[in-house]
Amino acid sequence: MELKNKTVLITGGTAGIGLEAVNQFLNEGSKVIITGRDQIKLDKIKQKHPMIIAIKSDVAIEEDAISLFQQIERLGGIDILYNNAGVLKLSSNLGIKSDSHLTDAEYEMNVNYFGVIRLNNLFIEMLKSKKESAIINTTSLLAYVPSVNEATYSASKVALRFYTETLRKHLEVMQNNVKVFELLPPVVKTEMTATRNDKKLTPEKLVKALIVGLKKNQFTIRVGDTKLLYIVNRLWPKVAFGIVNSKESLKQLL
Repeated sequence: MELKNKTVLITGGTAGIGLEAVNQFLNEGSKVIITGRDQIKLDKIKQKHPMIIAIKSDVAIEEDAISLFQQIERLGGIDILYNNAGVLKLSSNLGIKSDSHLTDAEYEMNVNYFGVIRLNNLFIEMLKSKKESAIINTTSLLAYVPSVNEATYSASKVALRFYTETLRKHLEVMQNNVKVFELLPPVVKTEMTATRNDKKLTPEKLVKALIVGLKKNQFTIRVGDTKLLYIVNRLWPKVAFGIVNSKESLKQLL
């Protein structure tokens, strides 16, 4: 896939993977639009990269999504929709007593899964109208093997992985030009994983692998430890489960 002169919308573009994606897509000659919930962060990124367009928007809110689509439509549209926004709420874990348990689990699913569908549904006709376009959905290593400590987050990524596969096939049958990519990161060094002691991949290396995969039309992009876990899980699922859920990590449940 050609990235130069393509317009890409990156949700959750104010930190971590999304922010690194801003840098690397710009280096590829892409035009970049980012969204985020924090106007201060958006303004700081805009100051650093005056050429980007920054729009405050929350993928979990229907009205925000519609407004985002309308603004981008007036700007001339996009070629690539990168569904990067994601949240992790530890209080949504099974077995944790919390008044916000269900509320936080619902929010995780709304952002990580329904938020993707919400934006895809809004932008799909726009993407179909382009000569070459793409949807990128970020799932996770946990879409193969669940984390006991991140139950709803894991579930949201499994749902998104299955949705991504079926969306790709659906669009192939419809014979249009929208390519559907799935990015499967391992644990990445971001604010979301700051309290974890696991081996972590840098956002720079992750996005670099994404860019290479896009250029090669590699629709399933497994990066770092995700490659190994994918194979181990197919051959020895109990071993894979133990790798993700070490004794040390399970102690956090006690």
